[in-house]
Amino acid sequence: MIGATVAILLALAPAMAGLAPPGGNGAQTADRAVVWAAGDVAGPGARADRVSALVRNAEPDRFLYLGDVYETGTAAEFRRWYHPRLGSLARITDPTIGNHEWGSRLSGYYPYWAARKGRNQPPWSRTRIAGWEILNLNSQAQHGPGSPQLRWLKRALEGPGDCRIAFWHRPRYSAGAHGNAADLDPFWNRLAGRARIVLSGHDHNLQRHRARRGIRQYVVGAGGRARYSLRARNPTIAWGADDVDGALRIVLKPGRALLEFRTTSRRLLDRSRATCSAQ
Repeated sequence: MIGATVAILLALAPAMAGLAPPGGNGAQTADRAVVWAAGDVAGPGARADRVSALVRNAEPDRFLYLGDVYETGTAAEFRRWYHPRLGSLARITDPTIGNHEWGSRLSGYYPYWAARKGRNQPPWSRTRIAGWEILNLNSQAQHGPGSPQLRWLKRALEGPGDCRIAFWHRPRYSAGAHGNAADLDPFWNRLAGRARIVLSGHDHNLQRHRARRGIRQYVVGAGGRARYSLRARNPTIAWGADDVDGALRIVLKPGRALLEFRTTSRRLLDRSRATCSAQ
């Protein structure tokens, strides 16, 4: 399926070239960067307006969109719900595809990002910023042993150290309505010892989990949709909120990361830190 997707995107490229300046996916050398992450923002309602305004007004160096354009990610829904809110950040945005837009990806997600960036959006990719590598993975595409995505990830992790953040839409660990996604173990197993942080959306709440095999899962899905309650009993969750909308602010420096959940009024909800080794 991915091969067919890439082939179609390559065929579309001449028509889409030149519509927007290239995005900022090249290597960056700044010794400090502020990255924001949010998911499940692109739908109707004033609450989603406030979450997107929080991110826009922060003027991030990088924005990670954790997926879902409602209801089915059509071209019209991208124009109506995503573009007016977050389209101005396209040059610095790394998006991952969610389950809601997956079925319409060839007419919605991929053409939208090709038009905004002036190049095809790859199904998975990586970028470097402030001493960290950010891996953009795809929880909707095949990700099992032997899949093209897992082979790519193996090659991407050949470098030394564990100063890596990975993100995809469906969380491996969640205390929300969707629960844990064991099918994503191939990602987690490959990243163990090679990454420190995983970001996801999908569950409409905010969560920070305890490290599993050296990696901490963050869920950032409180983008304005109907909220999902957190389960009282979960062995991995360290902090969570299911009664507020917000996003995750990440300050990156070589070897260090500061992660803050913030409400739409910028109120601090939770703060955590991570360290990593480049060797």
